Amino acid sequence: MSISEPVVAQTVATEAIGAKNGRRRPRKPAAANKGQARRAFYLIAPTIVLLGLIVGYPIVKAIYQSLLTDPGIKNGFFDQGGAWNGIVNYKHWLLQQCPTGGGGTGHCPTGTPGSQFYSSLFITIGFTVVTVAFETVIGMGFALMMNRAFRGRALVRAAILIPWAIPTAVTAKLWTVIFDPQGILNRILGTHFAWTSSLWPARSAIVIADVWKTTPFIALLILAGLQGISHDVYEAARIDGTNAWQRFYRITLPLVKPALAVAVIFRTLDVLRIYDLPKILTNGANGTQTLSILVVNQLNVGINSASALSTITFVIIFAIAFLMVKLFNANILGAQAAKVK
Repeated sequence: MSISEPVVAQTVATEAIGAKNGRRRPRKPAAANKGQARRAFYLIAPTIVLLGLIVGYPIVKAIYQSLLTDPGIKNGFFDQGGAWNGIVNYKHWLLQQCPTGGGGTGHCPTGTPGSQFYSSLFITIGFTVVTVAFETVIGMGFALMMNRAFRGRALVRAAILIPWAIPTAVTAKLWTVIFDPQGILNRILGTHFAWTSSLWPARSAIVIADVWKTTPFIALLILAGLQGISHDVYEAARIDGTNAWQRFYRITLPLVKPALAVAVIFRTLDVLRIYDLPKILTNGANGTQTLSILVVNQLNVGINSASALSTITFVIIFAIAFLMVKLFNANILGAQAAKVK
């Protein structure tokens, strides 16, 4: 026994005897706690104000602009725009109402930006569901592999993280060369197929490129969670006669769930605003136009209606993020409560 152990034991015993006799350790007065809380608020107040200016001002500005008219030809004359327009711009996107020649509104013609809102929304959600699902499964496999001890593990970890370190624009150009009719993929397969010139091949190309680039991000977060699990837990499970699947389902998955939740939420929010990869790879053609591409395209038509679309996109992403945080928190807290019981 070390010298410090008797001291610790004596201290614990003294505290226990004191608690038994009704003596409590003195607590700080309420005034001191309020003073600490006030000082803490003063310290973080500049950061809150700065974040309010950086984040809050653009949101308020976009909402204000979304309620104004866009410049354009109206009744044979050029209108500079900027007049109060109410929720007309929101009706333009949500109800697909476009102005007609007689001064009224009607259903947006096919091919106009107003008619492409719901198709772009479903495409964005489809990309999100498919890519996050693939990245989570593959990232979990990579994380389990990197968490094991083997020769050359550091080199494998570095190699897996390389795609994530490459800028998205470079990744898009790289896969453009791969999917070119005269590119590497067709040379390997012995074909001359135009991968980005039709509907489902173009969508598959974007999914493949995005999964290749961002799977290491999920793998890295899951690996951080795996390294917090003690090997003694797995050793005890092996002694109890559990197989590999039981150890994964009963031990690894519940304990890594907080890190997995963070990875899935981050990636979901990232894919919901995806722009550069489909823009460079397919230019948004052949059923690959996302909401972000539609917003940028609308900027060339009218900035105020584009502000309305960006506000709608922000609300959709915020709602999905809120639901996911609530869902994952409920699952994590439920698993922890069951574990305590």
